[in-house]
Amino acid sequence: MLSPQRSPVVSPDHTTTSAWPGSPSPASRWRRARRIGLVAGLLCLIPVLISYVSAMTGRSDSSLGIRSVEWLRDNGARGLVNTVENWYYSLNAPAKGGPALRSLPAQSGVLPAGPPVVAHRRIHHYRPPRLSPIIHPALFGEGEWRATFAGGGSRPPVLITSYRPDPNYPHVVAGVAWIDHTRTSVQLYPGLKEPAVSLPSRGPMAVPHGLRGGLVATFNSGFKLADSGGGFAYKGHTYAAMHAGLATIVRYASGRIDIVAWNGGPSAGPGVSYARQDLPLIVNHGHVNPNLSDGPEWGATLGNKVYVWRSGVGIDRHGNLIYAAANDQTVASLARILVHAGAVRAMELDINAYWPSFITYRFPGAGHPSNLLADMVRSPLRYLTPDDRDFFAVYLR
Repeated sequence: MLSPQRSPVVSPDHTTTSAWPGSPSPASRWRRARRIGLVAGLLCLIPVLISYVSAMTGRSDSSLGIRSVEWLRDNGARGLVNTVENWYYSLNAPAKGGPALRSLPAQSGVLPAGPPVVAHRRIHHYRPPRLSPIIHPALFGEGEWRATFAGGGSRPPVLITSYRPDPNYPHVVAGVAWIDHTRTSVQLYPGLKEPAVSLPSRGPMAVPHGLRGGLVATFNSGFKLADSGGGFAYKGHTYAAMHAGLATIVRYASGRIDIVAWNGGPSAGPGVSYARQDLPLIVNHGHVNPNLSDGPEWGATLGNKVYVWRSGVGIDRHGNLIYAAANDQTVASLARILVHAGAVRAMELDINAYWPSFITYRFPGAGHPSNLLADMVRSPLRYLTPDDRDFFAVYLR
């Protein structure tokens, strides 16, 4: 039996249509395909929307904008975010020259009474010498070390100062802190989100209440492990493999703390209490790393030459820690600040205005917290409540 054949039908207006009644026109088929595509696209967006809403409503101490940017980084848009940030900071790079400062911004963490603490050859314990001025004439108090903890006595556990590090940018002020290793113990605490490793317990993610009686300072840790490619060891267990050659702040089981280029294996080993890596050393043997102009060495970050808030930590020849932070810095200029402050080895820590923090406490119990620099963005109460990022706490011993 022959099947019926479709034959054209001429409509009253002499246009040809399908012989099959109810057959959709090409325009109708296109509209239907668009509706199907739209519904399919919306269905595909549901997991994305759920992920974003979950990230925005989850426990966090960061602002909505910061969490949104971090979510983009973690969900396939890392390159786009880095490109936009590079573009923004390049357009807003500081201009050279300009009027010089008449005075240094006040550091609210210093003790109000007593003379500056300076090195003295007659005392048996070491004190760092005043930082020599880079810009002349020096401003009042520039480079002079001041104590921060009221209970420190004649041997303050933490000293801080500030100075202008670059004649080309006379308005830029760097903050520097010196931590006496003979009087302090430095602990590492994981944060709510970083490091992004599976820990049996993330602990308090803030300075424990029971230890605040001896708290003298806190400061930020390094890049997210996804950005630095570094390792992480905590309480004697390695949770992210250590990588040879990367800068590492390490505390040994003996309590000694150091900053080294890691030369061990992928496991930190039982002799290590904690180890945190972040890119290569920026200072070694008392000199700035000559490879700081090698962009690829510094990973998927803002780049080594972008002027932005940066922080770093070094160690002097006596084993004392030196922390430094300033706005409008490149990796190389940060390294020069640390060398000028006496670091023989140093590593970069976190960057961007939102992440660098160095906080001192004048009184036991985390009393009178103060930022190292007045223009640091985060509250000095940071680290007294759970924080997104891992951080270091300095205790009197």
